[in-house]
This record gives sequence, C-alpha cells and structure tokens, in this order.
Amino acid sequence: MIREFPDPLIRNHYFGGNMCLAVPGKIEEINASGPMTMAKVNFNGIFKEICIEWISDAKVGDYVIVHAGFAISILDKEEALENLRLIKEVAQGPDAYLKW
Repeated sequence: MIREFPDPLIRNHYFGGNMCLAVPGKIEEINASGPMTMAKVNFNGIFKEICIEWISDAKVGDYVIVHAGFAISILDKEEALENLRLIKEVAQGPDAYLKW
C-alpha cells in the first residue's frame, strides 16, 4: 500500500518526483591547461569551476546553462537574464517551497 503524503515536498522526495535544475551562469575565466577545459562561472556572485569541454565555442562573457558541474549549452545574454529573473521571482514568492 502506498501512503499518501499531503505535503508535496515529502511526497516528491520519497516517490521520485524531484527535478534537477540547470542554471545559467556567466563565464568569467577559462582554463584550458588541464586535461579538460574548465571555466570560472559566476552564478549571481557565487563562483564555481565548471567543465566546458563539450561546449567548444564558449568564451569569456558567454552565459552557459550548467547542470551537475557541466556546461550543456550557451545562452544569449537576454535569455540568460530572463531565466535568472524568473528563478529569482519564484524563489522569493511566499509559497516558494511548494514550487521547488
């Protein structure tokens, strides 16, 4: 018998309804000296080292979509800023915990 959880966070956690989120960030530096090309990416003031090996045309100043530490595509600036605005809007809402 499957127990029904009224809280969607609990239900999603235990029954596989979780979702991964790919987030846009801006490339600040590129380091190609190692075995894989890495970039210092700015996520609204939080900097992370991200693998950009499979995005061969990425350059400093580009916005990339990042999932699990890997850049998966390049976004134009307007699209990236709109995505960031929407993420911020949802995260600041009064019922944000229900949306995530």
